[in-house]
Amino acid sequence: MKLWKKVILGVVGIGIVYVGVVFGFMYSGARSVPAPNPDTILILGSKVIDDPARPMPVLRERLDAAIPFIEKHDTAKVVVSGGQGEDESASEASVMKAYLVAHGVAASRIAVEDTSMRTEENLANSKAEFELGKTVIVTSDYHLYRALMLAGRQNIDATGLPAKTQTGALFKGVPREILSISYAWVFDR
Repeated sequence: MKLWKKVILGVVGIGIVYVGVVFGFMYSGARSVPAPNPDTILILGSKVIDDPARPMPVLRERLDAAIPFIEKHDTAKVVVSGGQGEDESASEASVMKAYLVAHGVAASRIAVEDTSMRTEENLANSKAEFELGKTVIVTSDYHLYRALMLAGRQNIDATGLPAKTQTGALFKGVPREILSISYAWVFDR
């Protein structure tokens, strides 16, 4: 076999092993169990669409996973975190709050952090604005490993509540998350 073929096969093999390792970490996050009696339930934002804005399926899955947990833990503060992208007609956090209120969560329980544009900022800005205490982070199952890793780096006492991804969003979200985890391992400190 020619040298260049061996090099290509070697690089492809290393890539496959690396993706497998990342999948293992993602799977561990997806199996997280939230701590009992949290002080804060922190729901991470995701894209909103239309005008008036409404949550896309990934965000709706996160919110729908959070609602029964919020109802069960009626003394926990709820923080919704997500800014407004250039292609969004409202902040993710404002849409999240409206959705939760429409589904029976008291508006007075919900604190809004609406400046964050990425996961690391969701956590840092929420920590800076609110006394989080023992926190349960609610996000997509495939995203939870990175969210908890970044929370740990910011000394946030956090466990996770994974929102099961039912949609075709896995085909877009998982490859993006593989890249995001790789970036976070190196740069998000």
